[in-house]
Order: sequence, then structure tokens, then C-alpha cells
Amino acid sequence: MNSISNFFHLNENKTSFKTEFLAGLTTFVSMSYILFVNPNVLGASGMDKGALFTVTALSAAFTCIVMGLVANYPIASAPTLGLNAFFTYTVCLGMKVKWQTALAAVLVASVLFILLTVFKVREMIIDTIPADIKYAISAGIGLFIAFIGLQGGHLIQNSDSTLVTIGSLNNPTVWITIFGLIVTIFLMIARVPGAIFIGMIIAAIFGVVIGQIPMPKGIVSSVPNIAPTFGQAVFHISDINTVQMWVVVFTFLLVTFFDTTGTLIGLVQQAGLMKNNKMPRAGQALAADSSGMLVGSVLGTSPVGAFVESSAGIAVGGRTGLTAVWVGIFFIISTIFSPILSIFTTQVTAPALIIVGVLMAENLAHVHWTNLEIAIPCFLIALGMPLTYSISDGLGWGIVVYPISMIAAKKFKQITPMMWILFIVFVIYFFVLNFK
Repeated sequence: MNSISNFFHLNENKTSFKTEFLAGLTTFVSMSYILFVNPNVLGASGMDKGALFTVTALSAAFTCIVMGLVANYPIASAPTLGLNAFFTYTVCLGMKVKWQTALAAVLVASVLFILLTVFKVREMIIDTIPADIKYAISAGIGLFIAFIGLQGGHLIQNSDSTLVTIGSLNNPTVWITIFGLIVTIFLMIARVPGAIFIGMIIAAIFGVVIGQIPMPKGIVSSVPNIAPTFGQAVFHISDINTVQMWVVVFTFLLVTFFDTTGTLIGLVQQAGLMKNNKMPRAGQALAADSSGMLVGSVLGTSPVGAFVESSAGIAVGGRTGLTAVWVGIFFIISTIFSPILSIFTTQVTAPALIIVGVLMAENLAHVHWTNLEIAIPCFLIALGMPLTYSISDGLGWGIVVYPISMIAAKKFKQITPMMWILFIVFVIYFFVLNFK
């Protein structure tokens, strides 16, 4: 026990083995919904849901344990919401790209992410893209996730006259979403630990009770085989041979980069571990997440990144990497519970997507809305993502307009070279997309 305490510096961080265990359990319960949401979202691309359940758990476990052992931070990671939606709805369904090729794009992006970490390019890129744009990207992804949740829960549906309209209450499955959303909202506002996960469990039980969800055939079983997805990214890496696919790679890289960096900084700040306004061991933390993204792509999932739900464990006292290691262990244990995956339908997971969307939309508060040259591109990014049903298209709208609006505001010198590079990339992207 003393060796563990010394390795993680428990005494220096004013924590204990028991506190770190409880923090790890709290974080795991708070983010465990991803075990059921990720297979649902990625499954829509044609991937095997059983394999995805196991892959989600294993990629999360690997990244959490590496984060704990290498960076000694109480930060947990797993396949992120938003990028799994981009993977499925934009790349696979929208661009008609095979999921195997999309996995290859994630693999290439993860290798580039590791190189950026090794050569410390992180600071340069963070500094060159305006903070407002970063906030708008995160918020836009949140709105897109919420839109998918509203659609999957049948709270909204397509309309020939207005594109979308409110869902019909005559559909009994809608009531599963409504009930789950109300319960989750209540639990979230009451600050109940694991509110999203508990809300999903209660919604699933409600669905079974009203006869809209069949009972699972069991609770515990052998771990689902990952063979359907394992290694597909490596086998299809030669498919990354078009401008369109390189834009997909770049989008994976860009969004993962800023999402992970922003989340890490926010969580370290919350834990009180910042020193002189700088994040100690930032390189190790980014290396942990980037290696998790690489391993996840080979196993067969969309990008892995830090989860804001880690804040739940930090709130109960988690201060070291032992918290993250415990989360990883809990994810490994969870792999035997795949039979209950069948009760987590899109109606059951919809409230989780909507609530996570709310949490991510909070970033809109940081945008300088009174400056039109900033507000317009940020608005186009945030609104464009759900309305085009594409993270990359929404991002492209804002990136293309940004230099134009800054020139109009006579702020030409404030446009960084990176923003001009992105401008050119997205102009080519839209040209290829619409004139192929």
C-alpha cells in the first residue's frame, strides 16, 4: 500500500487510497453511459454492436490506466460523443464512406496527433486558432449531439414542409425518451452522482414495463468478440487517398486536439493542480490520450478523448492518477455485462445525448458576441453543425467566413497563417464535395 501511495504521491496531493477508489467509482458511474451510447451511435454505420461494446470498454480502460500511470492525473477517457457522431453520420452515412475506411482515417489522425505531441507543436496550434472559434466548435458539436438525441428519441421527426417538426405523442417509444429526459434533468439539477447513467437505467426499466423494450436474455455473459472490428483500420489505411478523406482525417485531428486539450486544462484547473497558470505534465497527459486514440482505432472505435465527467470524481476528492486507474479497472470489469446492451435503445440513450449537448453548449457563453467579425463565423459553426448534419461542414462554414469578416473589420494582421491554411483546406473541401 505504501508503494502505491508513494508512486501516485497520495500524501503530497492530500488524498488517500479510499478517496481515490471512491473518486474512480464516481467517475466511472458518471461516464459509463458511453458503454451503451457508443455502440448505438457507431452501430448505425454498420459496425457490430457486440464488438463495439467490448472495444469501447477496452479502449477506455487502456487510456485511463495510461493516464493514471504516466501523467498521474485523475482524468478518465473513452470514445467521445461528437466524434462518434461525426464518424457515423457525416463520414459513413453522409459521405458514403465504409466504416473500415473511416477507422483508417482515425488511425492516421491519431498518428499525426502523437507526432504533434512528441514535437510539441501543441502550443503553436493552440495559440494560432482564436479561442472563440474553439468554443464555437465545442458548442456546435454539443448542438449536433443534442439534435441526434432528439431525432433518435423521436421527439422531432422529418417534415416535407418544414424539414423537421415535433414528434408524435401517439408513438409509445417517444414516452421512453420523455420519461428518461425528465428523470435525467431532475437528477442532474439535484447533482446526483451518475445522473446520466441512472437516468438511462430508469428509462430502460420504464420501456420494459410499458412493453416497448423486450427483456434482456441475461445480465452476465462472456466478453463479446472484437474480431469484426479489430485491425480494420490498419487493413484499410490505403483507402486514405483522396482530398475528401484527408479533410476527414484533419477534422478528426482538429476536433480531438482541441476537445481533449480544453477538457484536460479545465479538469486540471478544477482539481487545483495548475502551477503558475500552467499545466504540469501536459505532454504526458496528451501522450496518454493520443496513444488511447491510436489503440482505439486499431481495436475499432472512433477517437478516444478526456471526459468532462471526470469532474464528478474530482469533486469527491480524486487528485491523482490512481483515480483514473480505478476507472480503467471498472471498465474492464464491465465487459461481462454485454447482454443488457439490448435494452439500451436509441430512445433510452437519447436523454444522455441531449444532456451532454446542453453541457457542451455552455461554451457559447465564452464567445464575444458583440464583435460581429467574431460572432458571425462562430454562429455559422455552432448552427451549421446540426443543420448540415455534419461537424466538418459546419466547421467549414465558419472557417471560410472568418478571414473575410476579419478583413472587413480591418484586422487582417490578426489572421494567423494557420487560419489561412484552414481557409484553403475547406475551400478545396467544399469544391470537391459539391463538384465531384
